Amino acid sequence: MQTLPELLGAANFGSAASIFGTTAINDVNDRLIEKNGKTYVKCLVRDKDVQAKQEEVVRQLWLHRLLHHYGYPKGRMTVEYPVTFGRDTSKRADIVVFDKDDPTAPYILVEIKQGKLKDGKDQLKSYTLATGAPLALWGNSAQGVTWNRRNHNTFVEIPDLPTNAQTIEEIVSTPWTIQTLIEKEEERDRAGTQARSLRDLIEDMENEVLANAGVDVFEEVFKLIFTKLYDEMSSYRTRHKALRFRNSNTAASLKDQIQKLFDEARKKWPGVFPEDDRIRLSAEHLQVCVGSLEEWKLFNSNLDVVDEAFEYLVNKSSKGEKGQYFTPRWVIDMAVKMMNPKEEETIIDTAAGSAGFTVHSIFHVWDQIKADLDKDKPAEERGKSHLFSMEEKDRRFHDYVAEKVYAIDFDEKSVRVARCLNLIAGDGQTNVLHLNTLDYPKWDQRVDEEEWQDAYGDGWRRLKRLRKDKKSYRHFGFDVLLANPPFAGDIKQSSMLSHYDLGHKTNGKVESAVGRDLLFIERNLDFLKPGGRMAVVLPQGRFNNSSDKRVREYIMERCRILAVVGLHPNTFKPHTGTKTSVLFVQKWNEDPDAGPLCPPRDDYPIFFATQQKPSKDNSGDKIYVTDARGLRKRDSHGHWIVQHDLFNHEGETEDGIAEAFAEFARREKLSFFRSPLR
Repeated sequence: MQTLPELLGAANFGSAASIFGTTAINDVNDRLIEKNGKTYVKCLVRDKDVQAKQEEVVRQLWLHRLLHHYGYPKGRMTVEYPVTFGRDTSKRADIVVFDKDDPTAPYILVEIKQGKLKDGKDQLKSYTLATGAPLALWGNSAQGVTWNRRNHNTFVEIPDLPTNAQTIEEIVSTPWTIQTLIEKEEERDRAGTQARSLRDLIEDMENEVLANAGVDVFEEVFKLIFTKLYDEMSSYRTRHKALRFRNSNTAASLKDQIQKLFDEARKKWPGVFPEDDRIRLSAEHLQVCVGSLEEWKLFNSNLDVVDEAFEYLVNKSSKGEKGQYFTPRWVIDMAVKMMNPKEEETIIDTAAGSAGFTVHSIFHVWDQIKADLDKDKPAEERGKSHLFSMEEKDRRFHDYVAEKVYAIDFDEKSVRVARCLNLIAGDGQTNVLHLNTLDYPKWDQRVDEEEWQDAYGDGWRRLKRLRKDKKSYRHFGFDVLLANPPFAGDIKQSSMLSHYDLGHKTNGKVESAVGRDLLFIERNLDFLKPGGRMAVVLPQGRFNNSSDKRVREYIMERCRILAVVGLHPNTFKPHTGTKTSVLFVQKWNEDPDAGPLCPPRDDYPIFFATQQKPSKDNSGDKIYVTDARGLRKRDSHGHWIVQHDLFNHEGETEDGIAEAFAEFARREKLSFFRSPLR
């Protein structure tokens, strides 16, 4: 019978003794027996004698180490585990340790090889992808190298296997903080790997994982983004110093961990998901998704990171069919700067989408509040608010959101996205409502539903207080309205058209069909108080077509036209190439006691401008400001700067249309520009 040194070879035996120790060497040696002139070893897992070839002896040493050094019980181990690739191809992993929470799921794959490390790694990587195992070890008699499969594409070497009593996170790395995410973002920039966006990542996740997961993709990705936003905020505010949205555990343990985090987020920001909602991704699919998302920092100044992702998800399922598309952030910022809302003014978006107009109006006013709070500080201690950030804010910031900011949309998915973002900004308060803006006579039917009241009741009660007539939902008293109403489709229901002036012909009869955006013009003006102002995105044809003359006259009778800004034809690509403009108006006001003055005039100047620099190419991809190396430039809040001539973006774009309008407004002594543009 051969001895262990003979089976391993003198050099390998010396290495094995130093790696596995005397106890393991003696244990395997004691289990050697001779049968028919050949040496066999009794397997620790199979409880039977197997021929003691060199690779088998090394496997027994590793089994001993897994049992006695790492503490994994024998009942969770197997050898020669079949790994299937496709329909017909199958190989066998030398050792598998199963997950303690799911005895059918591989947790550790061990491959015993005397060949090259690279070959072993490639083989193990394919095994982990096929089985979903998070850990893999390549070993021989001289060394063992361990990897952690972080996500579908990342295989990271780690210092050691966790013991049975440890989590993967305890071995993998030190806990992650917000600073970790910032550093990883900077590493991507330095490496020049900027082109990949969160939207690209989600699209890949959908194609590779979610398409076959049997779930609603929007719902499950929304839950993960919602949960990660909460994790970042709670980590930053030191309730939990380390980030918990991490792929650093077994699939089953990770699902439990993320579900608990989701439940916390749901309680902090209610009314976005049902109280009993759960993450419906399987543990294995969830592990891949968390691994893909964990390195992204979602909190930033203007939500660009998450907005693209939501636009992709919502447009696929609903928005594109209804002719409404998320307004690009640079257009929103221009409109907000030109409307210049104030802390004491109420504001609403009647076709809110993802709440871009309201959220950026919040940022605009927060800057004013920040300046007021800092006015007595030395100049070097003043600064802009971090806007959509994780920091705690003064009560004034949250009171403004809770009392002055409103949004309405008829698409349930968009409302929940908007509600999520406004809830965060308002520290748990929001006035984002799921209603059909145009069909206001039926609001009572909608709001009587118990489930609707549970989600939107508080905001609804605040909105009702702004009505001009307590018996009707037609007239309100808002100071500012910004909206991008749906372009496509006509309203044909006579029951709805009968409530609108523009729904009737000149002879008084109800029209057979009226463009949805035309009804929004009339409805929006009804939301405004005398002297109130509005910015609305409209198809260019409404300004030019002879058939729309009546609409233009309707607007001019009720408002002063402040400005018309033509947007670049690529603005809403790839969804539509419709040429659009933004109309800015202020409602006539003859009563000095009603608010900001805008006395009727027959003749007055109008500000006209046209965007010259495209912000998107013909395919609808954004065009970014770049540095000398061709890398995208980030602003002070860490997000990429889009090329445009609409306003000055931290000196990286020149003074543009918004600054020119501010000069015009001050010259004209417009009521809302009696102080400098902020």
